[in-house]
Amino acid sequence: MDENFRPAGELAAALRAGEVSSAELTEAAIAGIERHDGEINAICVPDFHRARAAARRADQALRRGEDRPLLGVPVTVKECYDVAGMPTTWGMPQHRDFAPAEDAVQVSRLKAAGAVVLGKTNVPLGLQDLQSFNEIYGTTNNPWDHGRTSGGSSGGSAAALASGFGALSIGSDLAGSLRTPAHFCGVHAHKPTLGLAATRGMVPPPGPALPIDHDLAVVGPMARTARDLTLLLDVMVGPDPLTFGKAHQLTLPPPRHDRLRDFQVLVLDEHPFIATSAAVRAGVNRVADALAAGGARVERHSPLLPDLAEAATLYTQLLFSGSVARFPIDEYEQLRSRAAALSADDQSLDAARLRGMVLSHRDWIEVNNRRELHRHGWRQLFDEFDAVACPITPTPAFPHDHNPGLLDRLLDIDGVEHPYFDQLVWAGLATMPGLPATAIPTGCSTEGLPVGVQLIGPTYEDRTPLRLAELLEEHLGGFRPPNRDEAEQPLR
Repeated sequence: MDENFRPAGELAAALRAGEVSSAELTEAAIAGIERHDGEINAICVPDFHRARAAARRADQALRRGEDRPLLGVPVTVKECYDVAGMPTTWGMPQHRDFAPAEDAVQVSRLKAAGAVVLGKTNVPLGLQDLQSFNEIYGTTNNPWDHGRTSGGSSGGSAAALASGFGALSIGSDLAGSLRTPAHFCGVHAHKPTLGLAATRGMVPPPGPALPIDHDLAVVGPMARTARDLTLLLDVMVGPDPLTFGKAHQLTLPPPRHDRLRDFQVLVLDEHPFIATSAAVRAGVNRVADALAAGGARVERHSPLLPDLAEAATLYTQLLFSGSVARFPIDEYEQLRSRAAALSADDQSLDAARLRGMVLSHRDWIEVNNRRELHRHGWRQLFDEFDAVACPITPTPAFPHDHNPGLLDRLLDIDGVEHPYFDQLVWAGLATMPGLPATAIPTGCSTEGLPVGVQLIGPTYEDRTPLRLAELLEEHLGGFRPPNRDEAEQPLR
């Protein structure tokens, strides 16, 4: 296997055994980036000089017998993370020269684990799109089809992994920003339980890097294998030492089962608000078939499942409630007038978005209370099931669409157009209640595009969907590198 596509765990073992040096791995990764990233544009801010120096230090540490989980392994970091001495722009042109003085807490943990940071990966403007393009760094293309998006907002990281640019990456997820790019690019990602991993140092510039209690957003690992997700998650897990102190530790419970035949899984492929493409439905069915073949109990329906329509409405309101905090007052008043004019019978997601943008604090608390009822419903569901398998978005990667009016965009699902942001409902299923969810590749569509599925697990039982992902990887084949020659031309 090409060294640039070997799993991080294998590379770490080879480094410890002295079979390869970090300098060799780092040079191979840099050569791959220089050879192929011109057509992908995943690495928006390379840091090769410091990566080479870090690799030399890693090799010295290895010769001294040091043993750290990622010692000498080349990785990348999503652009929105603060890295001392490098720009953190979130794709916003007005902040193109902003360079923080300190590393984000997760970057510090990567470096403490011995990882070699090759550079930063591309993002959409303000992290607010399912695609990754901005005025500063340009567009990241899907490695499987350069005419299509790699996803967003961790699209640069997913494209980097699929292209062999580093063994691991760290991203973030508010609206599927880890899972959607993984699905579009054929790699793995894990959205941790809300609050499981500290987020300090992942803040819009030029804001100060302070501990924040997010109500939806998380940070998490991306990798080419499920086992590597666990390896990186173990590095990332833990609260912020500024809040809890350095002595505080968090231990996750082991997975509920180690064998596929012991799992009980609810499989979903229909949503009341949006259609599911034939390609994605086939991916879900491949997972269901693999589960059944392995002896797992598979169900397609359960009265314990919280109402999907209400879940989507609550998620949409919570998601958009924070989007207008810095709007000029006159624009905000216009939104309030539009929301007041909505019919009470209008229960569309468009209406939920508008209502969410003008929620009063009193109204937000009521929406949050309804979220707690859903969380309780999920607890009851997970008394019977170990995981829920379902889509991440309704389609594989779609063609680039840079229409600046995001709410005017449309998503084609098997020939029928749907509002662009309605596709977020599947990602929101896990995000709204704060559940862990692991994105896995399940093979390709008839067009040759990757198709992923998410495995949603119980709160703080992240190791359960991660273990299930490992077992399914054995049945489904997991990641495979895109054919670069075929990717040169858009698929028809």
